[in-house]
Amino acid sequence: MLQQVEKNGNSKNITIGDKTLSYSDNFKLFLTTTLPNPHYSPETSVKVTIINFAITPLGLEEQMLAKIVELEA
Repeated sequence: MLQQVEKNGNSKNITIGDKTLSYSDNFKLFLTTTLPNPHYSPETSVKVTIINFAITPLGLEEQMLAKIVELEA
């Protein structure tokens, strides 16, 4: 497990470097980039979920065509 979470009574703590911080299971971090085709190292790719929200008119057209072909098959 990559996270080093320690439970103390009802609270959870995580140690980052030499500091101990409060930890919450509900915390989520979202990062965005304006790079059209960002490159992530393999080490980063296995630790996160990468979602590409970029869409172009051509990409949308291809998705719609694929759905129509799927329905008619």
